[in-house]
Amino acid sequence: MTRETRTLPALAPGSVETPFVIKDYGEVVSHDTHWDAHSHPFHELLWNERGASTAVVGERVWTITPTLGLWMPAGTLHTGAATAGTWLRASFFGFRTTASIADTPVAVEITPLLRLLLERLGEPGLAPSSRAATEALVLDVLTPSPRELLVRVPVSDLLRPIADAVREDPADQRTLTDWASALGVSTRTIARAFTAETDMSFVRWVAAVRAQHAIGLLARGWDVESVAEQVGYRSASAFGVAFRRTTGLTPGTFRPEVTS
Repeated sequence: MTRETRTLPALAPGSVETPFVIKDYGEVVSHDTHWDAHSHPFHELLWNERGASTAVVGERVWTITPTLGLWMPAGTLHTGAATAGTWLRASFFGFRTTASIADTPVAVEITPLLRLLLERLGEPGLAPSSRAATEALVLDVLTPSPRELLVRVPVSDLLRPIADAVREDPADQRTLTDWASALGVSTRTIARAFTAETDMSFVRWVAAVRAQHAIGLLARGWDVESVAEQVGYRSASAFGVAFRRTTGLTPGTFRPEVTS
């Protein structure tokens, strides 16, 4: 599969005039695509019509889906990635016309109401009065969500080998005890380091990495049984339980709808 890398500038908030309140953007990427580090002069709401993508800010990796988007404040340096076939959606919010809903990136639930309002703004020929009313409704319902598909990647010399191995192969079955033995430290040392660097236990962090990887596979149309095996679970039912515990949703939520 051909891979594409895109380079965009790093722009400060408000450094480019943005004479709009909300502007719609959409694209179906034909190749696996990576965006180098960049930032926008406007706020951005990222979500997908179809498929899953990721956004990375520092050591934090968010998964973006049709039901869970990400608010990116103006000037936030970030990278991104999307697999071929992903239908990306974004709404740009003018820096001088819209106050950010948060100082840092936050998840936003793409509710049916929010989706309908954003889609209406993309309609050609929308009357100025209708646009203004719809934009006001978007800003009224746009709020951060406590639910997010986020993994914090540890960067210490101690945890980096573990993080690299699990992210490369989410089916890696090595336990905390196995890693402690391999690295020559105590299990308590690794456990404390994981909590300090990721705000999660080792077990919860592995489950979160597996869930993020699984979402990408599900969005590509993989069946649940194959995904379960790929991310290290012995059965689809065990995978389903762990996935719901981590994301609050079922694996089927992220599979593309089949149309006849």
